[in-house]
Amino acid sequence: MDKKTVILGTVTGVFGIRGWVKVASATEIPSDILNYQTWQLQFSNGSWHSYTPITGKIHGKGLIVQLKDCSDRNQAATLIGCKIAVYREQLPVLEAESFYWADLEGLQVLNQEGTNLGTISHLFDSVANEVLVVIGERERLIPFLWDKVIKHVDLANGKMLVDWDSAF
Repeated sequence: MDKKTVILGTVTGVFGIRGWVKVASATEIPSDILNYQTWQLQFSNGSWHSYTPITGKIHGKGLIVQLKDCSDRNQAATLIGCKIAVYREQLPVLEAESFYWADLEGLQVLNQEGTNLGTISHLFDSVANEVLVVIGERERLIPFLWDKVIKHVDLANGKMLVDWDSAF
């Protein structure tokens, strides 16, 4: 896929017999994933296919979604495990100095002494705060605490400055 995609969720199961799927949304408000008119689904073999959500709703701790051209349980079952992405350009424009997590992936992380700690692989939510996974000579888990740990993000130059001891 040539365009940059941002993963927003995963198909986790099927619901009913009419092709509905269960979705685990990674958006801040889970139902916001339904705001996108076209989803890109990534299959286990790495291929991408476009799908259009017709309707969806909160169901238990997740969502259930009806996709266009997915009309029975067997078709829906082939989608289990697919990552749900949208093109980066589909995301709402942010205010200056704001960014999406996906914008941080691939940034080089330097501490205040100038030591290269590695590259941001991904982020995840913990109970206390978000965490950067930085891969360098080893993997580091760095808390995403603005001003305390994260000192500066320079998207244009692909760098992040952190207050973090290279021994950790």
